[in-house]
Amino acid sequence: MSFTPIFPGSVDAAGRPATLGVMGGGQLGRMFVHAAQRLGYFTAVLDPDPASPAGRVSHHHIVTGYSDAEGLKQLASSCAAITTEFENVPADALQALAACRPVTPGAGAVAIAQNRIEEKAHFTASAGVAGVTCAPYAVIETSEQLQSVAADLLPGILKTARMGYDGKGQARVNNVAELAAAWNGFEQMPCVLEKLLPLKAECSVIVARGWDGAIVGFAPQYNVHVEGILAVTTAYEGNMPPALAQRARVATESIANHIGYVGVLCVEFFVIDDGSADGALVVNEMAPRPHNSGHYTMDACDVSQFDLQVHAMAGLPLPQPRQHSPAIMLNLLGDIWCDAAGQPRAPDWQTVLALPGTHLHLYGKLEARVGRKMGHLTLTGADITGVKSMARQAAKILSLPGLDALE
Repeated sequence: MSFTPIFPGSVDAAGRPATLGVMGGGQLGRMFVHAAQRLGYFTAVLDPDPASPAGRVSHHHIVTGYSDAEGLKQLASSCAAITTEFENVPADALQALAACRPVTPGAGAVAIAQNRIEEKAHFTASAGVAGVTCAPYAVIETSEQLQSVAADLLPGILKTARMGYDGKGQARVNNVAELAAAWNGFEQMPCVLEKLLPLKAECSVIVARGWDGAIVGFAPQYNVHVEGILAVTTAYEGNMPPALAQRARVATESIANHIGYVGVLCVEFFVIDDGSADGALVVNEMAPRPHNSGHYTMDACDVSQFDLQVHAMAGLPLPQPRQHSPAIMLNLLGDIWCDAAGQPRAPDWQTVLALPGTHLHLYGKLEARVGRKMGHLTLTGADITGVKSMARQAAKILSLPGLDALE
């Protein structure tokens, strides 16, 4: 697709500075805004929360719902291009914006990510070029489909087709009775049942694809989740067997190319124990945006995932990122702002920030709650042994989970 680049420092016909817009005002929007402003762009955020992290640091904050026609009109009139910070923004709102402004990613790509049934069909059609498949699964939308589920899909994970994230909308089921109970518990919403596979590890790949089809990306990173929420990401040379890393990268690029994707895309994979030394890859899900597992790129790479998000939407060249330091990212949830009795406390930043190679990012959220993503801590250094040592110390000071991943 042809696209006229929106260069930093440019102005429109009315003399207004080039403004980039984002649907959503959370931490991903905040980090996008910072990256865009560093290049000299003005920014606009549409989010209903007047205290949203991104809205509070942007030039313009349109405080309204994502489907509000007047708000969408205001965003379109003030912006040269628009992106989204999360996949659950209404796809039809993105479609409406695309009628008059470039929108990345497109509504079609976001709609696929919003529906696990469509997402798995897309993976089946695109990821096979790298020999990567989905976990065996069944679609359950009716009682008849529930009753005809193959026995070899159990035990499995039942997932709602829509609105599931950070472990929400999921239930482990061991037999037919538990499956039926879980589906009823989800109010018989459309679901996907995935066969439970022997998991060795989880990894993700982040790429950016431009309007011209050019694609760049980061090496795969390993991830550890605790109760469905990302806890630890490790990223360093030799982190993953080369052949496995290559298959993950090829599959991710194919997933992006298959739908003419424009923007930053994260694809998450399971590494399955199939008896081989490296294991086999199974594609799990995609996020049409920068991703929590890529936050380390802000401190360990010369180009971050948010820099690439800005470049892709504005039609600027996409530089291939180089990672200059091994890195470990620790997610910071609201739990660490509470003591064992549930009383508020301040984390021991004094001790943590004295550790060499620490980079603290807090998201500007005004209220810490259990399970709420409040920030992240990235550890970098000259070698992975030293980085792991510092990460273990930081995790112990802050009582963070996932320490096993740092051994």
